[in-house]
Amino acid sequence: MVNESPDTRRHHWTRPTRRGRPALLAGVVLVLGIAAAVLLLLAREGMFGPPPRTLVIPEGRRASQVYAAVDRSLDVPPGTTRKAAGKADLALPPEVKGNPEGYLFPATYPVTSGTTPTSLLTYMVDTARQRFGADHIAAGARRNRVSVHQAVTIASIVQAEAGTTADMGKVSRVIYNRLADGMPLQMDSMLNYALRRSTLDTTADDTKIDSAYNSYEHKGLPPTPIGNPGEQAMKAALAPTPGRWLYFVTVAPGDTRFTDSYAEHLRNVQEFNRNQQENSGS
Repeated sequence: MVNESPDTRRHHWTRPTRRGRPALLAGVVLVLGIAAAVLLLLAREGMFGPPPRTLVIPEGRRASQVYAAVDRSLDVPPGTTRKAAGKADLALPPEVKGNPEGYLFPATYPVTSGTTPTSLLTYMVDTARQRFGADHIAAGARRNRVSVHQAVTIASIVQAEAGTTADMGKVSRVIYNRLADGMPLQMDSMLNYALRRSTLDTTADDTKIDSAYNSYEHKGLPPTPIGNPGEQAMKAALAPTPGRWLYFVTVAPGDTRFTDSYAEHLRNVQEFNRNQQENSGS
């Protein structure tokens, strides 16, 4: 045994040889790999709490559908979120008078153990306020001589009426053209909203219902949006495709006909009706 002074021992250590260094590094990598595997296993087993969840709100959903989705996601009794919406202090525009329709922004929202109906609704409305409150949104609304709220309402109709994203700009133009000409919008999506349904079949009796959303009886925009539009529909509402169209009908999936001729529109509607009859087997 070699006797060393404390000072000598403090500065004396063994260094790995050139051959020993790769082995040492391999050992470190192995240890780190095992640690990562253990952490992953623990996460899968829920040792760090339940895995994160999300709630997806697609474009075009009505407030009633959003409420039901939140109820299911949070596993609360049906109607809980609707009641929360009536009591929550949401940052809504004054024009909507507390109705969040159109401002429950479509997106993917995180859901945790602490999430409540009120917190989710607040998150959605705050997201809409940020998106719709951007300077380019206000500038686009001014260019079209509408308020931001009116632009959101137009976007909600575009979202409901357009069969494809490519058609959104044309649908938006039809809305603006009809408003400029003093024509009623006569769009079935607004009737469906009033009747709380979704269908392609509209009867003569439907067009006589007593509702501010009856666009066959009332001119102008409805009092509120008829759903929650996404960014593409909002873009179309702010930048409608140039054109003189006053009518449109989706004759078949992927085949929407736009025209400024009423006679041509009637022929397109007749073709739509024939297709509906053939598809129903009658």
